[in-house]
Amino acid sequence: MSESVKRSIWVYHLNTGGCNACDIEVLDALTPWFDAERFGVKLVPSPRQADVILLTGPVTIEALPKVVNAIEAMPRPRYIIALGSCGVGGGIWHDTYSTIGGVRELLKVLEARGVKVDGVYYVPGCPVRPESVLYAVALFKGLVEKKVKSEVAYSE
Repeated sequence: MSESVKRSIWVYHLNTGGCNACDIEVLDALTPWFDAERFGVKLVPSPRQADVILLTGPVTIEALPKVVNAIEAMPRPRYIIALGSCGVGGGIWHDTYSTIGGVRELLKVLEARGVKVDGVYYVPGCPVRPESVLYAVALFKGLVEKKVKSEVAYSE
């Protein structure tokens, strides 16, 4: 986001076919020890209420229609935070028959359907650390500066 977000961030958490390791770390980030609520993070039960969608796991073929429906249901602006090696690039399942890979391939599917995503934040790791989840939230809210350059190198 270009400007700093002053209000709370309503987050919809969606596992797209992962092993649940990143999901556990997301829950850890919400505990009083890490206290994501101090940044205004609130989990919501529906993507229709969400500002941001957290995606964990590679996007499986089985989950793809549900993921697309959830993202389409989000109001604009739509932001995605891709968590973990699987969410970012598909992880060890990046080229298997049962997945489309990570968020990069999902964005191609969304673009083909005419669904606009306003921003994507990548949080690598296997599993992600609660601190890195909080860093992504702080980056989204404009509380910290990016530590890396904005280009991502992909090998084809």
